[in-house]
Amino acid sequence: MIRINDIRMPLDYGEDMLRTAAAKQLSVDKTKIKSLTLVKRSIDARKKDSVCFNVSVEAELAVNEDNILRRCRSNKIIKAEKYHYELPKSSKLDLRPVVVGAGPAGLFAALILAQAGQQPILIERGRSVDQRTKDTELFHSTGKLNTESNVQFGEGGAGTFSDGKLNTGTKDVRSRKVLEEFVLHGAPEDILVNSKPHIGTDKLKITVKKIRDDIIRLGGEVRFETKLTGIKAKNGKVCSVEVRCGDMTETIDTDNVILAIGHSARDTFDLLYNSGFVMQAKPFSVGVRIEHLQRNINKAQYGRFFENERLGAADYKLNVHLKSGRGVYTFCMCPGGSVVAAASEESTVVTNGMSEYARDKTNANSAVLVGVNPDDFGGNSPLAGVEFQRKIERAAFIAGGEDYCAPVQRVGDLIKGRVSERIGEVTPSYRPGYRFADVSQYLPRFVCDSLREGIPLLAGKLSGFADGDAVVTGAETRSSSPVRIIRNDSFESVSMSGVYPCGEGAGYAGGIVSAAVDGIKCAEAVLSNSNKG
Repeated sequence: MIRINDIRMPLDYGEDMLRTAAAKQLSVDKTKIKSLTLVKRSIDARKKDSVCFNVSVEAELAVNEDNILRRCRSNKIIKAEKYHYELPKSSKLDLRPVVVGAGPAGLFAALILAQAGQQPILIERGRSVDQRTKDTELFHSTGKLNTESNVQFGEGGAGTFSDGKLNTGTKDVRSRKVLEEFVLHGAPEDILVNSKPHIGTDKLKITVKKIRDDIIRLGGEVRFETKLTGIKAKNGKVCSVEVRCGDMTETIDTDNVILAIGHSARDTFDLLYNSGFVMQAKPFSVGVRIEHLQRNINKAQYGRFFENERLGAADYKLNVHLKSGRGVYTFCMCPGGSVVAAASEESTVVTNGMSEYARDKTNANSAVLVGVNPDDFGGNSPLAGVEFQRKIERAAFIAGGEDYCAPVQRVGDLIKGRVSERIGEVTPSYRPGYRFADVSQYLPRFVCDSLREGIPLLAGKLSGFADGDAVVTGAETRSSSPVRIIRNDSFESVSMSGVYPCGEGAGYAGGIVSAAVDGIKCAEAVLSNSNKG
């Protein structure tokens, strides 16, 4: 097989047109192409008058492929390498490994361990995804918060109530394993092809359940509404964990624990810190959610092609550096989606973004964030970032009226530093509701100043971004974990052997795919260590 990268194709291309283009690249008659498989597709919208697709294909030829490769002198034409994931060889563990947390890191760690025949026990403080969906909808419609079953906690993790975005900056080949497992468990096959793959929260819920079922089928165990309450060691190595389900407390003997606790498990951070685990505060970002009409984003990105159905809802990714040294950037952009209430503690307001697979809602939204670092937190504790987040979230709760409504402001008013009095063409999508407030009522001054300076600069990269009728909803505080749980090169905690801090919550990932990859790596480390006994 030969891979041909970066073939420019018009928006209306078909299979025969693509075959002709591939044959031209290889300088062969198209009849010599036995099969042609699309392996990657992206949108090239740099020139608004000629928006097109960039595609990569793999071709099987009816002629000697080695001769073709020697003749072609383009770095875009290479020998295709078939990816295949191999489980590490391992011995059967004496005690069942425990995975804490059923977000992408924990799910994939448990899946790999189950595939290796190790019968993991996966515990999740929240509820199953179906029950969690009901609890979340109740909160969004009535303001009744379940602090253990919400956008942050429950099967699938925080990513389940997002866009299901699977694009990642990681170059780790295991990311292909993640995508293939998603497809095997019901995700759309186009995630294997699209350069910016997404599942959508509606389809991701189905996929998550099927992964859980597979873990159980392979001998694993999944326990919901089960919280880690203690972790014990003997001679420096973990020997058991204590868990609580309802009023029942249980000790599980184990010598391998993967901590995939997520970025919002603040009480678990406290538990680990008080148990002597080495942790440090880490940089993250805070800000707001911004909403525009999706139609306007499409126009800005695709020009006269903005209504072409093959393009779908447009996205964006923007950043600027200010004279102060701060960065302002967009994050977790959700085309055709909604801003959602994502609180996990009482008397706080937290925002997140969500899209379904169709991305067909009226508004586009993304976080607009300002980088913060431990010097901003006002304390030396490794958990100072948690308190920094919490202070903002409680102030947003007050600014929103103390009933889980969110503070909202038109962008034009934000830039001028005044409270809005009306909504323009963009209606906030946040539920249970909103009230007008200035960002200065809940964000630190340096963050407000950075947003007021940064949003107009971002508009220089995307026309209309600073439109006066766009709206911001606050507060966005959970972009990533405020804590890193220190581990060594073998993925084990430096504080306790056999404990593997994992994923986004432990400070080693950012997003669904990178978290899942880290879960796979930690599971592989457990399997590798099984051979040392």
